[in-house]
Amino acid sequence: MSASGGTKAIVAALAANLAIAVAKFVAFLFSGSSSMLAESVHSVADSGNQGLLLLGGKKAKREATPEHPFGYGRERYIYAFLVSIVLFTVGGMFAIYEGYEKIHDPHKIEAWYWPVGVLVFAIIAEGFSFRTAIKESNHTRGSQSWKNFIRRAKAPELPVVLLEDFGALVGLVLALGGVGLALLTGNGVWDGIGTLCIGILLIAIAIILAAETKSLLLGEAAGTDEVEKIKAAIVDGDTVTRVIHMRTLHLGPEELLVAAKIAVQHDDTATEVANAINAAEERIRAAVPIARVIYLEPDIYSESAAAAGENPAHTPGGPTPDKTL
Repeated sequence: MSASGGTKAIVAALAANLAIAVAKFVAFLFSGSSSMLAESVHSVADSGNQGLLLLGGKKAKREATPEHPFGYGRERYIYAFLVSIVLFTVGGMFAIYEGYEKIHDPHKIEAWYWPVGVLVFAIIAEGFSFRTAIKESNHTRGSQSWKNFIRRAKAPELPVVLLEDFGALVGLVLALGGVGLALLTGNGVWDGIGTLCIGILLIAIAIILAAETKSLLLGEAAGTDEVEKIKAAIVDGDTVTRVIHMRTLHLGPEELLVAAKIAVQHDDTATEVANAINAAEERIRAAVPIARVIYLEPDIYSESAAAAGENPAHTPGGPTPDKTL
């Protein structure tokens, strides 16, 4: 995912949510609808979430320091995780509390045209934001399903905005349904039920976001396609004959660490091996440009040791070689 694509989707969502939040608060003041109050807080929380994502993107651009030699790319993961927490605590819990209160002490909705009109406006505005997020996501989603895109994306911004906008649209429909049923039946309990459903929806989305961003924070390997490209780039068939084992790790959405033990010819000189390693690093960066940090360790490959499940250069406590490579 390009950073510009994620920023465009975030800015579009931020603009929509700020306008919607103001409109919802006005509608709540005139109507007294708890669904409108819950949706107002939801939009404010979403606006704060987009602000956090923008802040995380800015902080991630800082240069590496001696204290943080691999840079600050993971700042984007940290702020995306904070977004899921904000969505849960501010949006979901407040909506559940407000819905519970309204069910136990229902109030008649006044000036019905305010909440209905604002909800229709909000659906249109959120639809525009959701359309922008879908359009930007399609640039990198490829043939993946939406589920796989959200689960496997290394850049957190677009999946976060997609889920937020989807949740906002569903929440607006729930709010419209709650307000509509309250008006048709004259029973304010339906407004509270709609509010409660909004809270449950927000908590479900927050849990999904937290699980996905937690995985990124723990450290994820490169995608399958990138791993295959790196393996193919390392081997030149001359000095570097194969990859004995390899590990990859995302230092950030667009920064990849590659560490590999490679097999070289037993009679090559140190100069030849050094030149082969340098050439392999250049090929890796050409094949996968986000591979910023590369460590290649030369070794002598043994067919008999590999067949026995051993690596002659493997030391106790070190990484277990991948015998399939």
